[in-house]
Amino acid sequence: METIVILTGAGISAESGLKTFRDSDGLWENYRIEDVATPEAWLRNPELVQQFYNERRKSVLEAQPNEAHKALARLQDKYNVQIITQNIDDLHERAGSKNVLHLHGVITRSQSDIEPDLTYPISGWELRFTDLCAHGKPLRPHVVWFGEAVPNMTIATRLCRKANVFAVIGTSLQVYPAAGLTEYVPKSTIRYVVDVNIPAISGSNQLKKIEQPATIGVPMMVEELLARK
Repeated sequence: METIVILTGAGISAESGLKTFRDSDGLWENYRIEDVATPEAWLRNPELVQQFYNERRKSVLEAQPNEAHKALARLQDKYNVQIITQNIDDLHERAGSKNVLHLHGVITRSQSDIEPDLTYPISGWELRFTDLCAHGKPLRPHVVWFGEAVPNMTIATRLCRKANVFAVIGTSLQVYPAAGLTEYVPKSTIRYVVDVNIPAISGSNQLKKIEQPATIGVPMMVEELLARK
C-alpha cells in the first residue's frame, strides 16, 4: 500500500471557522506573541496565557470538521495516510483520520509544566489552575510555544522520507522548522499543493498545483488519487 504524507496548516482549519494567527484579522492582531505564546509569558502572566488558550479551545470544540478534513479521511480506504499538521485543533481526528502527528501540540490536551511528555486530556474547554499534574504543579496547554523545541520533528522527517505521494494543504510554508519538511521528501515523489495562494516548493520532478480553498481543492485531489487505484 502506497504511503501518502500530508502536511496541513491553518488554511484547512480556517474554513471550519477557526481564526488563523497570521492573517490580517488573525489572532495576533489582538495579542502579542510575547504575551501569550512563550515560556516567558507563562512565567510572567499565566492567567492571561491560560485565558487565551481557554478561548482557543472553546472555539475548537465548537468548530466542526469540513469537507477537506473528511476527504482526507476517505484516502485511508486505499492508502497508508500519514497526516502531519501544524494545527493545534483536533479536526482531523474528528473527521476520522487515524494517523495524525501534531507538530505544535494539540489544544484539547494539557501537559505538565516540568515534564512535557506527561500529558492529559482536558474535560471541556476550560483548563484551571487547580488542575494539577502528577508532580502537583498547575497544568499548561499542550502547545509548543515560540522558543521551544518541536519534539515531533524527528518523526515527521522520517515519515516524509517514506512518502510515495506528498501533499501540502493550507500552509504558506513560512513557519520553521515545519516548512523544511519538504526537503526530506524524495525528488521522485508526486507532490500536490492545495491553497488559494500556492507557496514556493522546490525539489520535485512532479508537482501538481490546485489553486483552490481547501474545501474545494482537497476533495479534487482525493478523487484524483482514489481514481489511480
